[in-house]
Amino acid sequence: MAARDGEPSDRGSDRVLTIPNALSALRLAGVPVFLYLLLVPHADGWAIAILMFSGFTDWLDGKIARWLDQASRLGALLDPLADRLYTLATIVAFVLRDIVPWWVAAALIARDVIVAGCIALLRRRGFGPPEVTYIGKAATFNLMYAFPLLLLAEGTSTLATVVRPVSYALAIWGGALFLWSGALYLVQTRAALRPGTRVA
Repeated sequence: MAARDGEPSDRGSDRVLTIPNALSALRLAGVPVFLYLLLVPHADGWAIAILMFSGFTDWLDGKIARWLDQASRLGALLDPLADRLYTLATIVAFVLRDIVPWWVAAALIARDVIVAGCIALLRRRGFGPPEVTYIGKAATFNLMYAFPLLLLAEGTSTLATVVRPVSYALAIWGGALFLWSGALYLVQTRAALRPGTRVA
């Protein structure tokens, strides 16, 4: 459930200069480079390397935040923002390169638009954004593995043949979980905006 702005929260402190925040900023800086590599020179190998680095640092910044007690409100915003931007950049590039059909991209992008609308409504009522769910994290995990494998599956090599069914399975599961987590955001938003609802 979302927490009202200004109320105590377990999201962390107001610190900015932390190692997890630096890793998140580095991930964000890689998004335009990643998109350029996919669309201009079609340097899929380098694009996959950036995507794998993003996935590793996504895991690492969470671990460091817990180990060093460096959780922060900024980090709680930057981490999912980087996830969303990598997901959006990959989806757009994959549609332009005919790797995934447009209607799949439309469904996933529509989910993010709806979630953004939910967050805006919550802000207007004085609530913070809903908590990130394990389903949402699982969706990101599946998609972050599916995307590089989908690129590898584009070839005609033995490796491409082997990874193709795995990439499709991860993409389907990740997409389904991604849409499911969006539905949960809608449920949380509806509960928070119900008349008389009070959030501790």
